[in-house]
Amino acid sequence: MTKKLFGTDGIRGIANTYPMTAEVALNIGRAVAHLFKKEKHRTKIIIGKDTRISGYMLEEAIVSGICSMGADAYIMGPLPTPGVSYMAVSQRADAGIVISASHNPYHDNGIKIFSGDGFKLPDEKEKEIEKFFFNGHQEHLPAPGNLGKAYRIEDAEGRYIVFLKNTFPRNVSMEGMKIVLDCANGATYKVAPHVFWELGADIHTIHNDPNGLNINDACGSQYTKDLSKAVLKEKAAMGMAFDGDGDRIIVVDEKGNTLTGDQIVAICANTLKKEHRLKKNTVVTTVMSNKGLSNFFRDMGITHLRSDVGDRYVLEKMLKTGSAIGGEDSGHIIFLDHHTSGDGIISGLQLVATVLKENKSLSELAKMVTVYPQVLINVKVKTKPKITSIPEIVEIIEKTEKELGDNGRVLVRYSGTEQICRIMVEGPDEKTTKTYCKNISKVAKKLLN
Repeated sequence: MTKKLFGTDGIRGIANTYPMTAEVALNIGRAVAHLFKKEKHRTKIIIGKDTRISGYMLEEAIVSGICSMGADAYIMGPLPTPGVSYMAVSQRADAGIVISASHNPYHDNGIKIFSGDGFKLPDEKEKEIEKFFFNGHQEHLPAPGNLGKAYRIEDAEGRYIVFLKNTFPRNVSMEGMKIVLDCANGATYKVAPHVFWELGADIHTIHNDPNGLNINDACGSQYTKDLSKAVLKEKAAMGMAFDGDGDRIIVVDEKGNTLTGDQIVAICANTLKKEHRLKKNTVVTTVMSNKGLSNFFRDMGITHLRSDVGDRYVLEKMLKTGSAIGGEDSGHIIFLDHHTSGDGIISGLQLVATVLKENKSLSELAKMVTVYPQVLINVKVKTKPKITSIPEIVEIIEKTEKELGDNGRVLVRYSGTEQICRIMVEGPDEKTTKTYCKNISKVAKKLLN
């Protein structure tokens, strides 16, 4: 059964337009309550959101759906996605729901679901929710006396802040270190400044005044221009940019240069290996990770595994292999010794700890990884036949890979949610890489569209 609602990271779309309507949200609330319903105790589902204006509408609808199915809803208001994951475990909830579209603009929204153990749902569970959603549910509705109740958790932020601070090593101090935080006018706007300030850092915060419409608006993890300027102006040791729901991070070094998620993973993994704390001597990233990262791990004697795109698939491979660190180049980084999901603030804390332990600047540490220029072209397609079944595309991919040799790579894959073929090429320089990528995309466009 192919999923109809869920994509690679929950359900997502334009607010007040299918599937991000109040009606859909209500029935998702019902489906989640039914899936996690317990007979021996009251079913407990917690709900968090980011700062989008549409969050009010969707939150109320989900709460109604949960209560209509006889479960209890616990509302936390704006809280980073990994904070909801943590609270699901801390509160011994049966499930957690996040209302967020991550790094997307304000007019989008989404729904992510965690089980009570703090992990995102596997594909099988999402399919069960969809089956219930599409097949009706009237026969499962309880009698009036068995309806659920809604409660508000007032101290969720404080609990999460304590949890975050406890992931930072006690023998390391941030005192005297200046850090700029870009909260993307999103879910980290209260939590992140408190955490770093309470740990002793001298912080300067930008884009932390959400109004429901400015989340991710030319700020946050995808737009680091303002952060770079602020780091240089404040003469800070580094800058950190979170996305709208706080599960990813991109950093800027003291010179104003932007580092990728791959570089953050490499810097932290290198120190973990030195400290004999790199479990299974293994790191997991996705197929989109830069070739330079693979070369670095090869030279360091670290096993590098790749997963499908999506932090959930990174996590699945980490759990299977016993590794404790993994992530995506986009800034989704998982430190499994500390949390069950990608957490931008935890990633920032671990990076700071690494910089202080190494007693080097962030720019110096970033030099460990040679990042190959990467060009990505999206080609709209009508059909999605297997790439390997199209001789002309296979031929040009093989030819390009042969010419690049050890100085680059090619990745051609379909989007999991759109009618798009993604052509990604990494090469020795920007000009050469663009040429190779354009050549492959021309062939793909001709044969797939």
